[in-house]
Amino acid sequence: MIIPVILSGGSGTRLWPLSRALYPKQFLSIIGEKTMLQDTVLRLSLLDDLGPVYTVCNESHRFLVAEQLREIEAEIGEIILEQTGRNTAPASAAAALLIARKHPGALMLVLPADHVILDPQAFSEAIFSGSAAAREGALVTFGVVPLSAETGYGYIRASLKGEAYNGAYPVLEFVEKPCQETAERFFASGDYFWNSGIFLFRAESYLQELEAYAPSILGACSKAIEQAVEDLDFLRLDAEAFQSSPSDSIDYAVMEKTGRALLVPLDAGWSDIGAWSALWDVHERDEAGNVKKGDVLLHDVRNSYIHATSRLVAAVGLEDHIIIETADAVLVAAKDRVQDVQLLVEQLNRKERDEAVMHRRVYRPWGSYETVDVSGRFKVKRITVNPGAALSLQKHQLRAEHWIVVKGRALVTVEDRTIELHEDQSTYIPVGSFHRLENPAQVPLELIEVQTGGYLGEDDIVRVEDRYGRR
Repeated sequence: MIIPVILSGGSGTRLWPLSRALYPKQFLSIIGEKTMLQDTVLRLSLLDDLGPVYTVCNESHRFLVAEQLREIEAEIGEIILEQTGRNTAPASAAAALLIARKHPGALMLVLPADHVILDPQAFSEAIFSGSAAAREGALVTFGVVPLSAETGYGYIRASLKGEAYNGAYPVLEFVEKPCQETAERFFASGDYFWNSGIFLFRAESYLQELEAYAPSILGACSKAIEQAVEDLDFLRLDAEAFQSSPSDSIDYAVMEKTGRALLVPLDAGWSDIGAWSALWDVHERDEAGNVKKGDVLLHDVRNSYIHATSRLVAAVGLEDHIIIETADAVLVAAKDRVQDVQLLVEQLNRKERDEAVMHRRVYRPWGSYETVDVSGRFKVKRITVNPGAALSLQKHQLRAEHWIVVKGRALVTVEDRTIELHEDQSTYIPVGSFHRLENPAQVPLELIEVQTGGYLGEDDIVRVEDRYGRR
């Protein structure tokens, strides 16, 4: 059995403004109709004897992960929650400890949730090539056959002239991101591959190597699993124990030190979508070399990527540019400078601006809300409640709320009274009143909320009952 372990971390800096800290790129549909997380799972359908999906994610993303896996009807093994990310080695260790206990002898296929693979068949064949060695105890990594002398990736050198194990070759060294001259030498040699960050090994094999080369990681993760708490459909790692683990990658903690590392070449249209220019690379382009997404109007524009999400974006006389529009931010960048977008996010964080963290539309386990307008003493939101979902029983100390149903049916509880509202009907929630909003129907509920008061922050909330375990 092959158990997929999806690493769904990331803070959403390099694809800002579409990607945000609370909604990073793995949850976005930026290549096709499905999100990157969903595509990561769906491409595994070509593998034989596939086991349930294990996912490791930040606790703030837990409901997004659960909903997106539910939408594609994935068989979920465990959704493991980190309060703080500690890089790929501890995340994989936590999953390995569970898999070794529940599925002894199974292979772990460790996959980042935010990569693109354009040829799933070639990807599956590479996994098959590495599986025999992995079953014998090898730690297999997948080296992407390079297309150019790229300086944005780490490299792996393999012994291609040595004895191969069913298409897997001994690893000679891992190399950090090189300068241009070194990258050109690597590319010309034919012995170097881009480091994909994809691994295949038995859970027990990985744990053995952690014990040998990174015992502090194994010890911290073992304690985090022992003291983990079941929370609804999630497994919440013990925060203090997990935080005590060194923050290391699988490469640094194990693969660079072990004598059991093998590499399988991967030629499957791989990209880690590390910058907006990578999306220009993988999309089909028009006759002028442009990629257009959304409502876009161009004149004399060449070799550019333009993405509009909420309004018309028009451009004239540009070449090699990136333009990204969202409801609350617009990015314009030269295509060869898009790696610097994360510097803008750092500025936003220093200024404590919401645009680094969330979109105007914010997703919750019950649905979503979008801020339409805000001023001194009022805020207007568009709220969508999923079928059968309910908000927490709560109150606000400093604001009142007015609700107007525009689609569907709403059950509204205010103190000890419950009423049903239909389209075009409304109600008022006084300051300090306990209240709850529910959707009893089989279609989404949409309403407009008008908040009024002296303070309209999201932290003005007192929950007394919540089906999603929030406090």
